Amino acid sequence: MNRRTVLKTSLGAALALTLTKHAGAQEMDDQTKASFDTVMAFMGAMGSGDMDAMPALMADDMVWHNEGDKTLPWIGETQGKEAIFKFLGVFSSNLETKLWENTDAFASGDTVAVFGKMNALLTKSGKETGEFTFALRAKVRDGQVVLWHWFEDSYAVSQAYNA
Repeated sequence: MNRRTVLKTSLGAALALTLTKHAGAQEMDDQTKASFDTVMAFMGAMGSGDMDAMPALMADDMVWHNEGDKTLPWIGETQGKEAIFKFLGVFSSNLETKLWENTDAFASGDTVAVFGKMNALLTKSGKETGEFTFALRAKVRDGQVVLWHWFEDSYAVSQAYNA
């Protein structure tokens, strides 16, 4: 399965639609707004499977870190753009997003925080997680994401994965 298909099925096109809101962006300083816009563009590109846009929004030394149950194949730290694309293939072959809703997002300087709720189907077990909350802390440098630090209810995800 190619990257475009993998990302579309895992994150869903609905993600891109929910991320187009830039509430309060006009009140931010230039660096903060640029960081916010970069993170939202990256999330939107992932959600829509836009593999042409994603690489330009990622620093070569980007770090993707998922907190949670280390028995899940996508938990831990992945470094570098190519390794992250491989990671996304593993992640998306195991988890299909059923619900994604950002509830809050804000930025300060090079740091962006996004909070929301989601539900996912784990392909290994065929079980859904049920609705749970997530948080993201991202860092931006020179218009590219350098850190994607993801926090989720890893207990719900682990229970569904290992069911």
